[in-house]
Amino acid sequence: MKTLTKLLASAALATGLAGGAIAQDDPFQVGFVYVGPIGDYGWTWTHDQGRLAVEEAFGDDVETIFAESVPEGPDAERVIQQMVLGGADMIFTTSFGYGEATNAVAGQFPDVQFEHATGYLREHDNVSTYSARFYEGRAVIGHIAGHMTESNIVGYIASYPIPEVIRGINAAYLHAAEVNPDVEFRVVWVYTWFDPAQEAEAAQALIDAGADVIMQHTDSTAPQATAQEAGNVITFGQASDMIQFAPAPRVSSIIDNWGPYYVRRVGEAMEGTWAQSDTWEGMPEGMVVIGEMTEAIPEEVRASATAIMEGIQAGEYHPFTGPINRQDGTAWLADGEVADDGTLAGMDFYVEGITGEIPN
Repeated sequence: MKTLTKLLASAALATGLAGGAIAQDDPFQVGFVYVGPIGDYGWTWTHDQGRLAVEEAFGDDVETIFAESVPEGPDAERVIQQMVLGGADMIFTTSFGYGEATNAVAGQFPDVQFEHATGYLREHDNVSTYSARFYEGRAVIGHIAGHMTESNIVGYIASYPIPEVIRGINAAYLHAAEVNPDVEFRVVWVYTWFDPAQEAEAAQALIDAGADVIMQHTDSTAPQATAQEAGNVITFGQASDMIQFAPAPRVSSIIDNWGPYYVRRVGEAMEGTWAQSDTWEGMPEGMVVIGEMTEAIPEEVRASATAIMEGIQAGEYHPFTGPINRQDGTAWLADGEVADDGTLAGMDFYVEGITGEIPN
């Protein structure tokens, strides 16, 4: 395994070490671009576990490289380009904000396969997109939160106001309110994916405001540590299990399982069968997993949460099933109606019952 950083890549290009053609019998090289550090024990850590699964699956036939803590924007485009010039045959870019950079480089290198996580831009035939139905997992933990909150205040640390994050807030709230009509969600937008200090500050502010449940759509374990110190607050692991914070405050988790997808797509690229696609998988496919529910959750709540999970896995239940109104009270889904993927993919509104506004 070879670690690629921006500085090393730049130095390699400057000295000509990253150039040159890849011999036919060289390993198939797969690059991964990460928005955070691989040690975040959250989003980036789970993607890196997927990279390791690729290495395990293909052995010496594959070489993987990665760049961590790459900012979204111009820096990402430079790093992606450097990976290609260094010999990468396939690249996974693993954050929403890498979409434009991924497509810009893909247009320059049509023989390289690109896969962009959580995005929608596929401007060239060699670009695919993929994501997970995280909202399915948030429905389950929202159900648990609604049962377990005693203050009836659930704090939610949100990263950026994009559909992926808004869907998660809505799914969690709907399932909390279904079992607890008095529940209130307080959302703090931090405008970062990974900033432990800022995430900890947001968690503390929510706890000070009365929240006894903290949810997050950010990548570090800082909110878990803050809740642990506060006591009498429960949390849920985000992206990874964050089991080191069990049995308290972490009572369960949403786990992103990228390994099978990465192995499948790398295998297709090596076989020459890779084709452009837009993949959106969830619990039925095993891309979204609910971590162990600890005994801190009452037995009957564990049972009802498991029933929701099993219903989703079996395709018998959809978290966005009407009747559901928009925040302003206008009808969105009629009784029994299920949300279509197009609306979910572009979701830019809160459902009825959530207070506050979504930032621009």
